[in-house]
Amino acid sequence: MLELTNRIVTEQQLTTLMITHNMRDALRFGNRLIMMHNGRPVVDVAGEEKAKLTPVDLLELFEKMSDGAVSDKMMLG
Repeated sequence: MLELTNRIVTEQQLTTLMITHNMRDALRFGNRLIMMHNGRPVVDVAGEEKAKLTPVDLLELFEKMSDGAVSDKMMLG
C-alpha cells in the first residue's frame, strides 16, 4: 500500500501527511520528518540530514530531544 501511495503522490505532486510509529517507513517515505512528544514537535529533519539517518539514529535523536521518552511502539517494525 505504501509503494502505491508513494507512486501516486510522486506522479501527481501531491502534499500528504503520513502518521506512523515505524521508524523505517518514516525515514523511507517523504521529504520531511517531524516527531512529536506530548503534542509538540521535538524533531524536525529534512533533505540530506534526513537521508543520512538510520532508525537507530532517529530513536537516539528523539530520546535526546524528548528527555528520554522512547516507547516500545517506536522500536517495533
